[in-house]
Amino acid sequence: MVSTSEVMAIAKASMAGWIGFAGIVMLILGGIDFFQGLIALFDDKYYVVTASGFLVVDLTTWGWVMLIWGVLLVLAGLGLFAMQGWARWFTIVVVSLNFFAQLGFLGNSQYPLWALTALALNVVVLFALTARWSESKAEMGSMQ
Repeated sequence: MVSTSEVMAIAKASMAGWIGFAGIVMLILGGIDFFQGLIALFDDKYYVVTASGFLVVDLTTWGWVMLIWGVLLVLAGLGLFAMQGWARWFTIVVVSLNFFAQLGFLGNSQYPLWALTALALNVVVLFALTARWSESKAEMGSMQ
């Protein structure tokens, strides 16, 4: 028979894995955003703005914004790997902003499946960072 303490230990290790997964997803999302920015800088005709969409700035400016945004997402992922408390809150903020940005692309995008996938990844990261954080941080600290 499995005791309650053993079940809790398994749950804690599982949540520590979720935070590691969130860090990996942040690195991937940051890399994707970085390369989207590079594409916008080097190929002005790659992204097409439709009549139903809006773009507040030109594609070159948007490319620079995406480059910087990608770097911020990568830094958030690295902070999660280092188990920093600031990284949790910083990641929650940038993922929330990224969620709304991807939501804006959903109506304008020629690739709605990609936008939905990015939205789902953002939700997974938010779950990993908000569900039982104190237990998972304690477990990650004992793994080192």
